[in-house]
Amino acid sequence: MRPGPYTAHMSTSAPTVADLLIRLRGVESTGILFEDNRTSWSEHVGLAVDLAAALGELLDPALPPHVAVLLDNVPEFSLLLSASAIGGTVLVGLNTTRRGAALAGDVARADCQVLVTDSDKVALLDGLDLAGVRVLLTDSDEWHELLAAHRGSTHPERTPALDDLFMLIFTSGTSGDPKAVRVTHKMVAGPGVMLAERFGLSDADTAYASMPMFHSGAVMACWSVAIAAGANFALRRKFSASGFLPDVRAFGATYAHYVGKPLAYVLATPERDDDADNPLKILYGNEGSPSAIAEFARRFDVRVVDGFGSTEGGVLISRAPGTPPGALGLLPAGIAVLDPDSGTPCPTAEFDASGHILNADKATGELVNTAGTGSFAGYYNNPEADADRVRNGQYWSGDLGYVDADGYVYFAGRSSGWMRVDGENLGSAPIENVLARHPAVTEVAAYAVPDPEVGDRVAVAVVAEDFDIDEFAEFLQSAADLGPKQLPSFVRVTEDLPKTATYKVLGRSLTAQRWNSPDPTWFRAPGTTTFVPVTPDLAAALDAELDR
Repeated sequence: MRPGPYTAHMSTSAPTVADLLIRLRGVESTGILFEDNRTSWSEHVGLAVDLAAALGELLDPALPPHVAVLLDNVPEFSLLLSASAIGGTVLVGLNTTRRGAALAGDVARADCQVLVTDSDKVALLDGLDLAGVRVLLTDSDEWHELLAAHRGSTHPERTPALDDLFMLIFTSGTSGDPKAVRVTHKMVAGPGVMLAERFGLSDADTAYASMPMFHSGAVMACWSVAIAAGANFALRRKFSASGFLPDVRAFGATYAHYVGKPLAYVLATPERDDDADNPLKILYGNEGSPSAIAEFARRFDVRVVDGFGSTEGGVLISRAPGTPPGALGLLPAGIAVLDPDSGTPCPTAEFDASGHILNADKATGELVNTAGTGSFAGYYNNPEADADRVRNGQYWSGDLGYVDADGYVYFAGRSSGWMRVDGENLGSAPIENVLARHPAVTEVAAYAVPDPEVGDRVAVAVVAEDFDIDEFAEFLQSAADLGPKQLPSFVRVTEDLPKTATYKVLGRSLTAQRWNSPDPTWFRAPGTTTFVPVTPDLAAALDAELDR
């Protein structure tokens, strides 16, 4: 059977991840591309069947069949995903930026029996008490002997169901400790089939993954797309802005995935006359800024499609053609913007002639699936987190937004990033979108700092070249769509923003530092338009005022 987007000839029901893989077992024309190596899907899936048999013997059937993976984007990660899908084990994606007790805690909370890593990452486990978890290295003799002992294994008799658990994926942890999201076969295979069909992908295409595979985006919106389309799956160990375009050309990538800031990183590389000379057709992801999406599409001559969703899958919004700049898309049926305190619908957003929202405080609320929980299958062994997300049978996303008169919804930040400025609730995203238009700014994060008089003040941290604070102050005053209460009181210029491994900014870290940072920081006093440097004396005075 010729691989391609899922069609009715495969099955009369929706496929599982295992279904998508098994149909590739005889495919030699496409497969895994990594550095200078290529492995056909036929060989890859055959090895996955062998590995599934090996893991089945290693695991205690009386305990959860959970296998932790601590790897960069290497072919073995795809192999372990495939083995879990086929053999019915559960892959636990470990964040490679976690350290010490935090990493050991993730392993313990996920009830892992086996942990798979390699010689590049095994040092992260030094000194950790893993409570008897067996550690396997993919570049060890033990690993190769394990596979060799099960070479030629047959496909397991039991086939997984759509609602069976396939993975545990930890949230990014931007608003607290990461939680392990229960990810079913349906949550991975469904998006893969949908996106392959939506973009018309087939075995003539190559999907490129540089976002970390321990997180949902790379698995749900890239790996699964490749197996659904029967396309090549090209891997890079870790994202590289300077390596993005060379990789796209070398692999012949026609489809790629991103999350958030990497668009800005690639755009920060020097522009060349031949940037548009590349095979990329579709760039799909989420959390790209409106300015970065437009500029990336222009510079690289590629269609950039930015969706909205989370690992949990409770609220999904698609950006269709005709969506206004900055909007996520039309608010879907069954999704509402609700006041987080009263639970009632927020009023429609009102704008002035310049596009500034006039009633942000009342129009901004939390995106809620009022029809149910979507594909959310809960958090693993965390009933408190489940209760926070699901209230009265509705899924509360923790994401803020507002809706215009035409039904388009706009992202306003996360509930953990609310700023309460002089009695008005403000979201961070609208402020960031305005500041991202400044030509010197490559990254920006808006966050709250405490103020004894008005509750919070707006602070922004920017990554910028040739930064001039006076010129920046003039830019702020000239931005008609930036309201008076949205104007930053603090501006910090830094070389890099604190982020998770999936490039989400850790706003709480910035808030905790307030104005006490080694980076150049400026302060604008209330009622003024100019900024002054935050000297040690000024920082001490601000600290003392806050203490009082």
